[in-house]
Amino acid sequence: MITLENNNIILTGEKGKIIVTSEDEVLLKFGMLYEGECEGMDVKKAAKKFGYTRQRYYQLLNAFKNNGLSALKSKKTGPQTNYRRTDEALRQIIRHRFLDPNASAEVIAQKMTQAGFLISVRTVQRVISQFGLQKKNSTSATQQKTHST
Repeated sequence: MITLENNNIILTGEKGKIIVTSEDEVLLKFGMLYEGECEGMDVKKAAKKFGYTRQRYYQLLNAFKNNGLSALKSKKTGPQTNYRRTDEALRQIIRHRFLDPNASAEVIAQKMTQAGFLISVRTVQRVISQFGLQKKNSTSATQQKTHST
């Protein structure tokens, strides 16, 4: 039998019990499937007991049947690749910076957009910072020369 108590999952059998924290998402999902499929609990009740919907129950059941226990682990959400900051986009931003060191991030972003790259000013700023391509401040360089002499 599986019970939820004080943020813990308690698995109880004839000879004892095992206590696992509810932070173990794989065990939590598996416990729900176990109760629904093996213990005969109503799917809606099992899903509600573990904090899921009936629809999510069936999604997890299908994933488990097809790919086993590892399919119950949540995957990273959001884009899986850097679709804006591609290698070519990085090369072009760096190229524009070297061709015109005084060009602002806004100007470079505009040139990139004209060349067919959908890229924001903030992305250009990040690339410039990442590769250390910031403009040199001429006033601080002048001040350093006067202080050192």
